[in-house]
Amino acid sequence: QVQLVESGGGSVQAGGSLRLSCAASGYTYGNSYMAWFRQAPGKGREGVAACDGHGITRYADSVKGPFTISRDNAKNTLYLQMNSLKPEDTAMYYCAAGWVGNSPLSRSNYIHWGQGTQVTVSS
Repeated sequence: QVQLVESGGGSVQAGGSLRLSCAASGYTYGNSYMAWFRQAPGKGREGVAACDGHGITRYADSVKGPFTISRDNAKNTLYLQMNSLKPEDTAMYYCAAGWVGNSPLSRSNYIHWGQGTQVTVSS
């Protein structure tokens, strides 16, 4: 059974940092992309960052610089380091895997999803 379990969310003040983790089990994703998405209340789910097994990364323009995605292939774990957080970063953050091709920041290109971890940034 495939499982993606996110952790590391929480509440921080603007300018703070959080590190999200996503532990995958039941499937080995090899060198394909894994990604982080987020969904704020009343908005669609948007791609934040993606990383393949070779360390090639993609970022949404809104998070370039403050956010860093990485992965440990041996542990089948994906990370998202988020620095200089802003209130507009408040959202549920989801881990995605099982990339089927095309844009790695498009939600339609992933078949496995975690349950999400909440990130709340106060001003």
